[in-house]
Amino acid sequence: MDPENTAGNFAGKVAIVTGAASGIGRATVELLHARGASVIAEDCDPGVNALARPGIVPLVGDVTEEGAARLAVATAVEQFGQLDILVNNAGIIINKLVVDMTAEDWDRIFAVNIRGVFLHSREAMRAMIPNGSGAIVNVGSYACFQTFPSIAAYAASKGALAQFTRTLAVEAIGHGIRVNAVGAGDTVTNILNHIHADGPSALAEYGKHAPIGRAARPEEIAKVIAFLASDEASFMVGSIAMADGGKSVVLPS
Repeated sequence: MDPENTAGNFAGKVAIVTGAASGIGRATVELLHARGASVIAEDCDPGVNALARPGIVPLVGDVTEEGAARLAVATAVEQFGQLDILVNNAGIIINKLVVDMTAEDWDRIFAVNIRGVFLHSREAMRAMIPNGSGAIVNVGSYACFQTFPSIAAYAASKGALAQFTRTLAVEAIGHGIRVNAVGAGDTVTNILNHIHADGPSALAEYGKHAPIGRAARPEEIAKVIAFLASDEASFMVGSIAMADGGKSVVLPS
């Protein structure tokens, strides 16, 4: 690793990554840690404990709860002395038409996909402001801008995420804190396992409809997240950086 390459050098930095047990979250934890960061890896899945090692502290928690957000930030400060990076990656999806959706379905999607982002961002900001620096990266989707039948709750939550990112960015930059998001395309993860018998295979198939002709690997999205969190992205404020294989720039076929 070239120490002059600030996109690849997180030595001395402390990060929180939510939704860290698998997929994009796990890939982000592994990448930031490999590049020198100390990481709090948070997930509601106890499987996150498998990430434990020097420099990675797993934390089992529900991102929708204020106590979990406070504990994640407190753990970062207590274990490593500061907080420099927050990656709001935890997210869920439901495939139901609006007429078939329950209020509970809607509320659960918004609780994880936007309430959790709000809570963790608020607590992270409170820790970062005294230091006059920091980076928050939210994991969005092409659904920040586009949609199709059966994802109304998910698309609405990701649209809210895009606007939250922009608004927090203009509130935060005066404190030296940059806030951006990545608009991820179909990525081979477990997010559809509750809908399909083989969620990763379904996502790999969906990805074939993007101009690039395939779905992303979690590690590819993690690299974009790491860039946005790095000093290399020092002039990026309130951006939604699309990493979707071109899906957002073509009309549906």
